[in-house]
Amino acid sequence: MKILLTGAAGFIGAHVAREARARGHDVVGLDAYLAAAHGPGAVVDPSVVRRDLRTDPLDDVLDGIDVVCHQAAMVGNGVDAQDLPAYAENNDAGTARLLAAMARTGVRDLVLASSMVVYGDGRYTCPEHGDVPPAVRRDDDLEAGRYDPRCPRCGGDITLREIGEDTPLLPRTSYAASKVAQEHYAAAWCTLESARTIALRYHNAYGPGMPADTPYAGVSAIFRSAIARGEAPRVFEDGGQVRDFVHVHDLARANVLAIEQVAQHPVGLTPYNVASGHRFTIGQMAATLSRAAGGAEPVVTGDYRRFDVRHVVASPAAAREGLGFVAEVTPEDGLARLAHDPLRTR
Repeated sequence: MKILLTGAAGFIGAHVAREARARGHDVVGLDAYLAAAHGPGAVVDPSVVRRDLRTDPLDDVLDGIDVVCHQAAMVGNGVDAQDLPAYAENNDAGTARLLAAMARTGVRDLVLASSMVVYGDGRYTCPEHGDVPPAVRRDDDLEAGRYDPRCPRCGGDITLREIGEDTPLLPRTSYAASKVAQEHYAAAWCTLESARTIALRYHNAYGPGMPADTPYAGVSAIFRSAIARGEAPRVFEDGGQVRDFVHVHDLARANVLAIEQVAQHPVGLTPYNVASGHRFTIGQMAATLSRAAGGAEPVVTGDYRRFDVRHVVASPAAAREGLGFVAEVTPEDGLARLAHDPLRTR
């Protein structure tokens, strides 16, 4: 199978390229080598075509392609409203131009890198009101050390539950809004072109080669870098924020499984959560990294940002049933290895 892989020089894209080639596929890599992700003096891999989805021609690189795996994106939180134009231009306009080129060249199968951020702050169960989204966290609660959200209807306690792919999308940041928009553009393209998309909603990615000390760095890389400097990881709130950490090895496997099966999916967009299936707190993650690296114990600071997501975990059942995907790396093992994995420093 001949694959066009966008974002091929990035953290996840590079792993997808290796996995796809190992399974016998022909990969055409594409990357813009944006300075924010790769630094101003990045060494361009000669096997990767340097193109910017926003401005450069795309029809020629789509010639003979069977499926597109679209990893290219501006990532990070995007918590300031001034970030909105950059996310819209990089992620949404770039995706729209790619889809238009695919329509012109007759490529009808797409695997899209989406994210769990499309769900916002997860879903909860209220003893009185059932399934509810969380209320916006109140400043007085946060100042008093009450970090868990309340029921939006009665203000009472609510219990975290796993979310499925049918959960309403409630983006909270610029990045999240751009990911929702990418899914919507892909769904519209599917309708217009009788095409197929698998949208993989990644949970918290980590592993060798992840960016360190850049705007793209995740919390695990930030903690890893602090430990390497001889500093204790600083954990916000009480460290009880629940996440699902999924290793890049598993993300690459999920992408290749989707690439190989998208043509058998129905016309339209099919989303899958890509998760390890293991609940893990930010505090546990920091402690696991510190122990494995022989570093200082994490410091729980009580600092908070009201817009931060408190908890979000998803069910991996649909990906298991629809793609045959089951994560192989547990957070305990993968995060312990991350303490010694090489990171990318631009």
